[in-house]
Amino acid sequence: MAELLPTAYYHVVFTLPHEMNKLIMVHRKELFKLLFDASAHTLLILGKDPKYLGAEIGCTSILHTWGQDLSFHPHVHCIVSAGGVKENKWIEEKRKNNKFVFPVGAMQKIFKGYFLQKLRRMFNNKKINIDYHLFHNLITTIGYKKWNVYAKKPFGGPAQVIQYLGRYTHKVAITHHRVISIDKDSITFRYKDYSDGDKQKVMTLSQHEFVRRFEQHILPKGFVKIRSYGFLKHFNKNSRLNALRKSMNISPAPPKVVLPVRLRILERYGKDIARCPKCLRGTMVLIETLRPRYDWKILQQQNYATKINAP
Repeated sequence: MAELLPTAYYHVVFTLPHEMNKLIMVHRKELFKLLFDASAHTLLILGKDPKYLGAEIGCTSILHTWGQDLSFHPHVHCIVSAGGVKENKWIEEKRKNNKFVFPVGAMQKIFKGYFLQKLRRMFNNKKINIDYHLFHNLITTIGYKKWNVYAKKPFGGPAQVIQYLGRYTHKVAITHHRVISIDKDSITFRYKDYSDGDKQKVMTLSQHEFVRRFEQHILPKGFVKIRSYGFLKHFNKNSRLNALRKSMNISPAPPKVVLPVRLRILERYGKDIARCPKCLRGTMVLIETLRPRYDWKILQQQNYATKINAP
């Protein structure tokens, strides 16, 4: 909430063509990053265009890789500010009553052009491993397609932005409430079919196929799936936002409050983790946290002995 400014916030979704799925699965870290870069480049370029705003917008991007049926469907959700910053001054949005921040057609062209340009460069620099003829056919196929960029209506206010972020930032491919039944052979779950008028349907998969689909959405180790751009970029962000607030005659952002784990779980689930599970009346008190001790000299001796005794 402290990072939100008094302006409209829009929701834009950038999706890659499904023909790229196999290549992405082999080079997930590189191509997920390129998806982030291409979508952010598109929004920042259009934001700096005087026809639309003429300033640097703020953007928070969140990577999703799944469809409702657990299929592989990489796309990025972007929350975009309608106003922006130019020469340390706040520029108000020009489209006060419109339902989109930038024209969809312009976003599609810039997103597609930037992504394909960088993809060709990665191939020429041998940063992606694919046969020349397969790559040429892929580029030809996706080059003739219209890439999907979906601009949703603006959020109703800051509370809706926070609600959306809280619901989707740390969501996994499927949550337990959609699972209907599990037996020794299969798993049945509900899903929404967007290609059939958002109808609720039921799907049953073998356990092997369910796990295969689910593990496609485990991100590479250490990969950051929430990124910020424009005036929301992390470097010097707090001082920059406070300076903007001052120029807009808004009070400084309140300090962030860190709630104890006990209180957060109590608010979220209604369960007091400090309550004695035996009598349900007494309160447990943390005395000490025991962690494993490592004596590095002993470990070195054990490793040395292992090497000597190795066949």
